[in-house]
Amino acid sequence: MPQGVIVKGIGGFYYIDTEQGLYECRARGIFRKEGIRPTVGDHVVISVLDEANKTGSLDEILPRRNELIRPRVANVDQAVIVFAAKSPNPNQDLLDRFLLLAEEQELEITIVLNKTDRDKKKQYLHLAEVYRQVGYPVICASAEKKEGMEELRQALEGKISVFAGPSGVGKSSLINAAFPGLSLHTGEISEKIQRGRHTTRHAELIHVGDFGYIVDSPGFTSLFLHHIPSEQLQYYFREFAPFVHECYYTGCMHINEPECAVKAEVGKTILQERYQRYVTLYQELEEAERRK
Repeated sequence: MPQGVIVKGIGGFYYIDTEQGLYECRARGIFRKEGIRPTVGDHVVISVLDEANKTGSLDEILPRRNELIRPRVANVDQAVIVFAAKSPNPNQDLLDRFLLLAEEQELEITIVLNKTDRDKKKQYLHLAEVYRQVGYPVICASAEKKEGMEELRQALEGKISVFAGPSGVGKSSLINAAFPGLSLHTGEISEKIQRGRHTTRHAELIHVGDFGYIVDSPGFTSLFLHHIPSEQLQYYFREFAPFVHECYYTGCMHINEPECAVKAEVGKTILQERYQRYVTLYQELEEAERRK
């Protein structure tokens, strides 16, 4: 029986992308009885009922690697976090919040700095170096000038990727430039979901390149981090990883404790600006926990 990926689910129908084409399927009743909800991104097994009309039955959902809630999509491999070099100017505090949410979900991460053609002073090069030093791949791109498009295509190949970033940074313009045949609406990817003929928000996978998909959805819809326990925050700053278990005191939060291996690396392998944002976010989470 054919296997494929759910690329869209709407009105009780699921659209399954397989090597034999796209099939419109109804899910077996057993899923509803067992409280199982087929989700965009699920790898599934189907039975073909009518090959001519490409209809079938969704028979089995294969084990999920992960499942995001907002947007609701399974088996996501990668978060592509897009910020603009200019117009709007990049906000590193906001960028770090996007990174933390993606780290929490255990996603691969690629940062894209778009609109580099507008930054005449090339200040984006410093920003790119900051995050490359942390350990993130960074693509410097210009959708308008079609620069960085091959790098972006390679980053998406073979993966299910969700795009995220603030409004106005050109997420859908980047995708249009990399894959001209898609013709996504200009503005933000979320525009396609939130306005026009759609009355409900839902995630949808769009086939790009040879083997990749992007999630056509608003991406992360909340940047509040209060669901993250303050003591867990340290594990989402990947440059801390070699040192968090080397501190003298067990349970060190790397703020006020003496003989802290993380603080000893600040200004060396850990950038001062990143460490300071860790401290600020830790205090924010701790304060939120006290208020509960």
